[in-house]
Amino acid sequence: MTEQVPTSVLSAEHCHLGEGPTYDVTTDTAWWFDIREGRLYEAHLGRGDIRVHALGRMASALGRIDAERQLIVAEDGLYIRALADGAMTLYRPLEADNPGTRSNDARVHQSGTFWIGTMGLKAEAGAGAIYALHRGKISTLFPGVSIPNSICFSPDGAIGYFADTARHVLYRVPLNPATGLPRGEPEVLVRHTGVGGLDGSVVDADGLIWNARWGGACVDVYSPEGERLRSLAVPARQSSCPAFVGPDLSRLLVTSAWQDMDAAARAADPQAGCTFILEAAARGRAEPDVKLE
Repeated sequence: MTEQVPTSVLSAEHCHLGEGPTYDVTTDTAWWFDIREGRLYEAHLGRGDIRVHALGRMASALGRIDAERQLIVAEDGLYIRALADGAMTLYRPLEADNPGTRSNDARVHQSGTFWIGTMGLKAEAGAGAIYALHRGKISTLFPGVSIPNSICFSPDGAIGYFADTARHVLYRVPLNPATGLPRGEPEVLVRHTGVGGLDGSVVDADGLIWNARWGGACVDVYSPEGERLRSLAVPARQSSCPAFVGPDLSRLLVTSAWQDMDAAARAADPQAGCTFILEAAARGRAEPDVKLE
């Protein structure tokens, strides 16, 4: 059964492909992207202010470097973005020589290592990969991924999770907690069946995995053993990625999208692409900063 929890609309702007939410607890600010339109959204939750920044390229995720800088994951590389004026400086190219791919899901490990997924522009089979930015160097972790999603980590940093949405599989892989790098091979944790597909995920303080189910209008909560414990309703069918927000990290921000929906489908799903806040009573965790060197 899908739970109905108190839900509000944070942003009524309809993102083409809303993705990559994160939250800076030090400033009470949530960030997310419209990948297809090259936009970065900034929302101060306490004040209710929302700003939209045009990036000039497709981008999908960010990590906080420090109080003045962010690392933006974009279609052709990683960019350092200055908060003061939005200036972007290329830090490392990533698949810049392949115009057929773009960035997708990404998240920072507790060690400061940044896992980054790429995929084909038309989700071509095996066209993407998952990389790690560790101490300034990018290495390939898992090649041949079609739609990388659900990159997240256990509270102790010893387990990494990722999904290939096209394969309907959520994997777990043992990690070195000090580096965020694999020390074993991925194993299947969840093999999704039924409506929708595995999209973005985040792990709470108890190790539970909160997964936005694309096409399922919900966020599913899984145990570390892969058992589905809860499903929370989202008022848009293509829910895409969650993030814990609020001073106590108990609320859940969820992005959504209208991508690939025709006029009839959008009329039937009037909040497609909006960004929501669910009163989830979660025990969330703050996102770590990314370390460049």
